Amino acid sequence: MGYECFNVTIEEGIAHIQFSRPDKFNSMIREFWTEMPDIIEDISENAKARVIVVSSQGKHFCSGMDLAVFGGNDGIGGGAKPDPRANEQRKESFRINVKHLQRAISCLDDARMPVLMAIQGGCIGGAVDLASSADMRYITSDGFFCIQEINIGMTADVGTFPRLCQLLPQGMLRELAYTGRRLPAHRAKELGLVNEIYDRHEDMIAAVMATAREIASKSPLAVAGSKVMINYARDHTIADGLDYIATWQTGMFQPAEMAEAFAAKAEKRDADFPDLVPIRKNLG
Repeated sequence: MGYECFNVTIEEGIAHIQFSRPDKFNSMIREFWTEMPDIIEDISENAKARVIVVSSQGKHFCSGMDLAVFGGNDGIGGGAKPDPRANEQRKESFRINVKHLQRAISCLDDARMPVLMAIQGGCIGGAVDLASSADMRYITSDGFFCIQEINIGMTADVGTFPRLCQLLPQGMLRELAYTGRRLPAHRAKELGLVNEIYDRHEDMIAAVMATAREIASKSPLAVAGSKVMINYARDHTIADGLDYIATWQTGMFQPAEMAEAFAAKAEKRDADFPDLVPIRKNLG
């Protein structure tokens, strides 16, 4: 299937989603907001891969939301309405539209498998929202993050703050949010926002794909469970997290997969784990 914003390949249990509009700095045009969740949810629900890698082509990873998304009668602003009562009612529909945009970001967080993100150049505005929803982030030495929304007179609203509050120290996040300054790669590494820095884009992609292959070699059920537990622990108390993992293990722990892991190590071979099972959405 062809997409306006992405190239998608799936090999060796790894789904590689690549922004494909480098001439436009991979801006988030209207198609992005439908294509991204459709791609991620298809991979996740149908268990088409064990790991997802998101990268891009060109000088910059992504320049953020295309301003055309805001404009026109079918933009998130909804266009001008002559009836002032209708203008008031637009606020309700605007909230629904924002929730639609949030889905395109949250789908990475909600995916059953880990999402690794490889960033070069600018990661700006809505792209910061997207990056904050990934499990791990990697960056080139010329890369940077920018909460661009403050520079155009608005508050970031599709994922940046709920997630970056968990990923960055409060003082630094507030500085970036209030000033719109760039966070360069080396500082992002110091703060723990990115896992590693690479001098060349090619080296970064090779390293990220190697990490993806390593994850894909593990038990998909154990990896999925780890993601569920980490996300749950992030959003709950320690006591709640301990209680949930006890409940999860009661239903999900598979002694056969542990036995396979030990056998593979003893026999010096790759372990053979079953893939996740596709989700049945239509039960009628």
